[in-house]
This record gives sequence, C-alpha cells and structure tokens, in this order.
Amino acid sequence: MLGFISARQAGLDDPVRLRRAESTRRVLSLELNKDRDVERIHGSGINTLDIEPVEGRYMLSGGSDGVIVLYDLENLSRKPNYTCRALCSVGRSHPDVHRFSVETVQWYPHDTGMFTSSSFDKTLKIWDTNTLQPADVFHFEGTVYSHHMSPVATKHCLIAGHRQEVLAVSWSPRHEYILATASADSRVKLWDVRRASGCLSTLDQHNGEKSKAASESASTAHNGRVNGLCYTNDGLHLLTIGTDDRMRLWNSSTGENTLVNYGKVCNESRKGLKFTVSWGCNPEFAFVPYGSTIAVYTIFTGELITMLRGHYSTVNCCVLQPNFQELYSGSKDCNILAWIPGLREPVPDDLSEKSPPQQHLNPAYEDAWSSSDDEG
Repeated sequence: MLGFISARQAGLDDPVRLRRAESTRRVLSLELNKDRDVERIHGSGINTLDIEPVEGRYMLSGGSDGVIVLYDLENLSRKPNYTCRALCSVGRSHPDVHRFSVETVQWYPHDTGMFTSSSFDKTLKIWDTNTLQPADVFHFEGTVYSHHMSPVATKHCLIAGHRQEVLAVSWSPRHEYILATASADSRVKLWDVRRASGCLSTLDQHNGEKSKAASESASTAHNGRVNGLCYTNDGLHLLTIGTDDRMRLWNSSTGENTLVNYGKVCNESRKGLKFTVSWGCNPEFAFVPYGSTIAVYTIFTGELITMLRGHYSTVNCCVLQPNFQELYSGSKDCNILAWIPGLREPVPDDLSEKSPPQQHLNPAYEDAWSSSDDEG
C-alpha cells in the first residue's frame, strides 16, 4: 500500500492504480459483518435489492409477500456496532401494496425521488419516494418477471418477446438503445429499440459451429431456462446464468461466447436470479447466488475465489455498493446480510520470522499485482 501511495505522490503511477488495488483488496477480504445488521422487516423471502447510484446510501428490497422496504445504509451513530434501519415500507396494510410477490425493485437512475417495482400481480408501479404513493401503474396481460431502466437513457419504450417467459432484462450501460433479454426458452436476445424488427441477434453458445445449417431459431445460449443477466460495467461483456448450472460470458458487440469456464454454477431457481459484478477492480469479480451461499468468481478467467456463507436458505439476490465494496444479499430466510471488507491486517515487523496474513496470499490478488508493488 505504501508503495502505491509513494508512486502516486511522485507521479510515477496513475491515481486509478491505487484505487483499483485497494478496491481489489477489499473485495477479496469480504466477510459477514457481525457488527452490522439490516433491520428485519420482511416476513417472507427477499427477491430483489437495489442501491441508488446517486449517493449509494439508500437501498430498496422487495419480498415474496409483496412488501417493499427502504433502508438507510449510513452509520449515523458512528458506533462500530449498528443496524441499518428501515426508513419506511410499503407493507401489507398499504392501500397500493403489490398483491403478489415483488420480483424487481429499481431506483430511478438519476434521482432518489422515484423508484419502480414489478410483481407477479402483473403490474409495474412507479413510486414517489417522498410520499410513498404510486405516481403511475402499468398493467400487463402476463406476469412481470423482471424490469430494468437504462442507466444512460430514460425515454425508451420497448415491446419484445420470446416464445416463453422473459425472466431477466438489462439495458446496456454503454449503448442507450441496446437491451438484453433472457428467457425460459433458453435464448438470450439483444435488441435495438430504434429498429422496426427490434432483435439484433440471438446468442449461440456454440458460436454457430453446430448450427450453421440451422436457422437462428435453433440458437440457444443455455441448455435450460436463462434466468440471470448482468453486463460488465463497461458494457463490453455480458454474463448470463441458466438452469443448466452454467454461467457464460459473451462479447456484447459480436455476440461471441468467450468460452470462459466457471465450472458448475448451481441454479435451481424457477424465476429471475439477481447477481452483480464489481466495479474498478483488477481483476473484476462476479457475485453469484449459489444455493445458500454467494460464489465469487473472477469474470475473465472463471476462477472460483471464495464462497460467502451466512444465510440459512436459498439466496435470491445480491447487490454491491461500489463506493465501499460492500455486498448485500437477500434470501428465502427473510434476512438481508451485509458483507463488509475486512480491516487491513498489519504487516509483521520481521517477515522472515512470521508469515504475512493469509488474505495477502489470495491467488487472484497475486495474479493482479506483483509483490514489488506492495513494497513501501
């Protein structure tokens, strides 16, 4: 660390290098924080979480009971031991509460004064955060499994479909008109909302080698339902998860399967699975619900770094607070857990007599940064 600081002060290193090194260290040291609780409000499983991108302070949760809760993540007491309190909630007694399970909640990308929610009750609601009243309600003929507002555009309307349910959707963070959708028909499609035909391509796990003589309709991304989508933060790649227990990484420009092998990624969910990626690390990481645990993978090599254990039942969703590399996860056990980077352990005075802390030997960290970078 001292080496990074000295190099930055001397102008030898870009300041971003220090930030990436510390962000990477923090992700690799994530652990269940026993001093930080998230107030338990939900009486059933938690399906979805979202942290607003403006301050990174407020978090939404949506549950199988239709309840939506708004939390304040900031430690106002400044005490080591504290609870993230629920500021307000759309409870079962609220006149506009969703009648069935809330599958997705999302903050408006540019303002905490508004958020959205969608549910198995076939509605999508736009909420005024201050009054906790719906500003508008959209009714659909089919179940709404997932919705997503673009982080770079706000005035798009899209009607697109697959042969079966669309289980996950995600706007590209790079191109404001590009949308990815994942379906129960094993397909992942990329759409350009400016085109009359809409669909740009259908991703093929075999990169066309086994279906050259077949039509595009034969192209599948997975050998099961595709229920998870997540772009990397630069928008250059797309991660997908299917019930074939596989995760795949795609080049979002060419649609090519990069063939990164993540091994078995256990996925028994019959609906959308919410996973997330890191931001500003080297290498970058994916945080994936894996049964009652959360698996942490390096995105571009497929290495399983660690399994975060703490939930008592199936994990449905996780979300990263990128400013501090804090992870929050929601589960069928009705709990939201906070995973916080461990404190930096002091380096022993005599390295010849005492080995460095185990966390410094993480292979992902060693691959990313040479030992000479850490010398002060």
